[in-house]
Amino acid sequence: MADHESEHKHGSMNIRAQEKTFAGFIRLSIWVVCVAIGVLIFMGLVNA
Repeated sequence: MADHESEHKHGSMNIRAQEKTFAGFIRLSIWVVCVAIGVLIFMGLVNA
């Protein structure tokens, strides 16, 4: 293997974009779950 010094320092990468994407994914997932539960309750109330 090549013997070289690594220029990467652990924990130094900017992950702001990944954090925003993950937060959006979680927010969307919560909305989908709430809408699905709401639809199921509505179907139960109207005896679908």
